[in-house]
Amino acid sequence: MRVHTFFESLPFTADPYQVLAAEMVEMGRSVVVTAPTGAGKTLIAEAAIHLSLANRRRVFYTTPLKALSNQKFRDFGAVHGSDRVGLLTGDNTINRDAPVVVMTTEVLRNMIYSGSDLSQVDTVVLDEVHYLQDRFRGAVWEEVIIHAPPHIRLVCLSATVSNAAEFTDWLRTRRGPTELVVEEHRPVRLERWWSVWDRFEREVHLLPLYMETSGGMKPNAAIPRLLARRGGRRRRFSTPRRTSVVERLAFLELLPAIYFLFSRAGCDDAADRTVAAGIRLTDDAERDEIRRRAEKGTAHLDWSDLRTLGHDRWLARLERGVAAHHAGLVPAFKEVVEQLFCDGLIKVVFATETLALGINMPARTVVLDRLSRFTGETHELLLPGEFTQLTGRAGRRGIDTVGHGVVLHSPFVPFKRMASIARLGSHPLRSSFRPTYNMLVNLVANYSRRQAERLLAASFAEFQDRRLKGRPRGNRPGRRSPRRSTLLERFDRSRRLLEQRGHIRDWTLEPGGETLRVVYNDSGLLLVEAIRSGILDELRAPELAALLSAFVYEPRRDAEEAEGLPTEPLEDAWSRLVELAEDLAAAEERLRLPVTRFPHPGFAWLAYAWALRIDLEELLDEGSLAAGDFVRTTRSVLDLLRQVGDAARVLGKGELERAAGRARSGIDRGIVTAGGVI
Repeated sequence: MRVHTFFESLPFTADPYQVLAAEMVEMGRSVVVTAPTGAGKTLIAEAAIHLSLANRRRVFYTTPLKALSNQKFRDFGAVHGSDRVGLLTGDNTINRDAPVVVMTTEVLRNMIYSGSDLSQVDTVVLDEVHYLQDRFRGAVWEEVIIHAPPHIRLVCLSATVSNAAEFTDWLRTRRGPTELVVEEHRPVRLERWWSVWDRFEREVHLLPLYMETSGGMKPNAAIPRLLARRGGRRRRFSTPRRTSVVERLAFLELLPAIYFLFSRAGCDDAADRTVAAGIRLTDDAERDEIRRRAEKGTAHLDWSDLRTLGHDRWLARLERGVAAHHAGLVPAFKEVVEQLFCDGLIKVVFATETLALGINMPARTVVLDRLSRFTGETHELLLPGEFTQLTGRAGRRGIDTVGHGVVLHSPFVPFKRMASIARLGSHPLRSSFRPTYNMLVNLVANYSRRQAERLLAASFAEFQDRRLKGRPRGNRPGRRSPRRSTLLERFDRSRRLLEQRGHIRDWTLEPGGETLRVVYNDSGLLLVEAIRSGILDELRAPELAALLSAFVYEPRRDAEEAEGLPTEPLEDAWSRLVELAEDLAAAEERLRLPVTRFPHPGFAWLAYAWALRIDLEELLDEGSLAAGDFVRTTRSVLDLLRQVGDAARVLGKGELERAAGRARSGIDRGIVTAGGVI
């Protein structure tokens, strides 16, 4: 088989599961691969790329995150040559006609709906396919699986899930011959540790969380006995300081480490405290190399922007072997940290949990600062599957013989509960599929009503509910499953709303419906109605960027309320938009539909000022918004301006299309342009 030539060319021996999955791809079958983090699932994708290129066909590699897409774009470009690899992430397009194209999953969904020519694409890799359970974006993965042309084989790469066979069974109903390949073995064994500060002995203890017994691995009984020791009036044991944990790990030669915290401020504070404590984890040669590579990685940024971003403070941390990694950092800073850490120059990264979502940064040790996190509404303990995902980075294949997962003592989490969370495990994959307005108009455009309903019935959500219906759960024979009823009824209610508002008539799209096909924002229906009603027509380019920012800006919990808007035309447009949003919300409530997210003007002043070419230092001088958030939000505005330009073209609004183009030119500059490829 051709794929064997690929594996024989490698400087190492591939695992049997990798070879098996690649053989299935060469035989023309789709595959579902589930394996622990760090087990080498990407090698299967590389084998699939080898096969497609050998057959002179194209291959698409999709990821859930722009950062992960950018990383894969760089990786594949280094292997196949930059001229043979492209990147599509909504706000960025590079070499879109290349034989290998990396993209976010939404981009592929949009290509399918728009009728893009995919005849030369024979393979699509869906990396991190377990994202289909994400309640905000998960439906996109099901849309791709359902609507992708039948000649395309899918390579679905997933973290370990407990119902992989069920997911594969569903995939067969949609894609034909599909094989499940399961790898349960971690390539590097994981040791789990419990860490506590002992006030009497003035020391950080590190004890095994689980012990090998004749009955298998059991929670370490010595830990509750230790905690039972009294220290008089003072509590003897407490959560160790982060700096003390770092020093202990360094002493035990357990670095490099990823230290997971669940807040950005916590990451920055921990990095600063580590430096302030005088901890130095690098030698002179490493410091010189860190400085050289950090300067090279930020050379494209203006010196005044670097000053605003706190470059000197950031570099001082790096030179000590310490870094923070979170969404508040600009892309260039995150990229430098990732590359330095992967090359062993950074020894400790304090990171939020987003680092566990696909970015390739293996470590010797992973530390969990706590076993609970704030969900936006309440604090919840981690699930065993989440613990497994976070500690999956522990253990570098080919370097470490064992990886280490360290859990810090908490007086608020009983040891028995802590041990149950750390027992390792997986959780079932649950569909989050729901019909959206954009999905609905694309179904109307491409299928008959009966076909559209059949496609809804073909979702993983319906498949799972039919299986539940077959179990003895109290459902009467012949009764429709609750989820099926919910999906179809919501679809019908959404259709009625679009009919009432003039976007559909007799299963045919009206101009508003045609426009909605090219707008993918969560509040797309509101935006299309704003465009059609002329709310955007009189706005100058900076004002247009400011108003559209309300559709993409997501304020943090501690964000201050916006006070007014920069210009009278913008104030007037905002008032009309609010009135329209309230009218749409009332219509949705009458039909018992989820209410479209209300726009938020909290970024409008920043977008307006940036479009007028105000300096970054002046914009962010009060620290109200992290630089990384500014870049990410502005690039989202860029993407939405492109969609508005497309919508204006559909409606024949030439001046609005030109204004959208001018607005894009005005805000796509400096640090925002630099954020296009991370």
